[in-house]
Amino acid sequence: MNTLTNHAGETGVQTPEAAGSGVVLAFDIGGTDMKVGIVRGGPSGDGVEVVDVQRHPTPLEAGRTGESVCERIVELTDEYRAAHPDLVISAVGVTVPGIVDEDAGIGIYSANLGWKDFPFTATLTESLGLPVGFGHDVSMAGEAEFRLGAAVGKTDVLILVIGTGIAGAVLCDGNRVAGGGYAGEIGHAMVPAPGGGMVILESLGSAGAIARRYTEATGSAVAGARDVLTLAGEGDAAAKTVWNDAIDALSFSIAQCVSILGTETVVLGGGLSMAGPVLFEALAARVDEMLTFHRRPEYVHAALGENAGLIGSALKARSLAGKQA
Repeated sequence: MNTLTNHAGETGVQTPEAAGSGVVLAFDIGGTDMKVGIVRGGPSGDGVEVVDVQRHPTPLEAGRTGESVCERIVELTDEYRAAHPDLVISAVGVTVPGIVDEDAGIGIYSANLGWKDFPFTATLTESLGLPVGFGHDVSMAGEAEFRLGAAVGKTDVLILVIGTGIAGAVLCDGNRVAGGGYAGEIGHAMVPAPGGGMVILESLGSAGAIARRYTEATGSAVAGARDVLTLAGEGDAAAKTVWNDAIDALSFSIAQCVSILGTETVVLGGGLSMAGPVLFEALAARVDEMLTFHRRPEYVHAALGENAGLIGSALKARSLAGKQA
């Protein structure tokens, strides 16, 4: 049985099975902050435990953000080793946003963080003297959901993280589609626009777009997409229109994945997924209308929460640590 426990802020772990190849230090790098935590495998290797999760500001140095991020990773690794002397960190996992070449260990491009073709794996391996698992943040989170979370036992999966923007990961026949680092950018896939033409998915279907479009339509500011959903439930015509446009856009992309890739399971995460049945049922109904003979996908809520990226990062690192043993 897969297990996950999160001991944020816990220091010092004394269990003897914690030491060894199952213990890795995982980093999830974001545009504002970077999350770090110790991840150790369960006794049988079928679960993980996340220990001492911390958040730190992402060091953004113009022209050398890649270097400064790596320097901070090295500093934090030393701090974790000092704080947890009974643990042997056997590998380090790092996930970053943007376009990523996992095999080469290179951050190809990040508009928000400013690097281009930065050699993360080579830089960190040299500095740390440890195996370094490197990958894309949402792809690694999707891998974690596939192996330990909501999509365990499934083979054809679409993971959608719907927040300020929309990010995704795709698995086909039990394998994650990487596409040289370019696969999974579903938020930038084109969908029909309400007034004709085509626009990118996240301009209609993201939580950020829902709030923005309602404010533009009415002149009334809202705190977020959940407010728009509440107003729609109360009969607000503009809110209903904005919400229905979002459902149409999301459903179009899901239906495309079902038709082209054979997607059987849709894992929904991010802030908008917290809307629950009102989102899940609306998507299922609209996608059903768009499909013909295709199998209808199952919709499930992401299971690993905000630590999915850390866990995915750790799984990649643990696989490398095992090869070194």
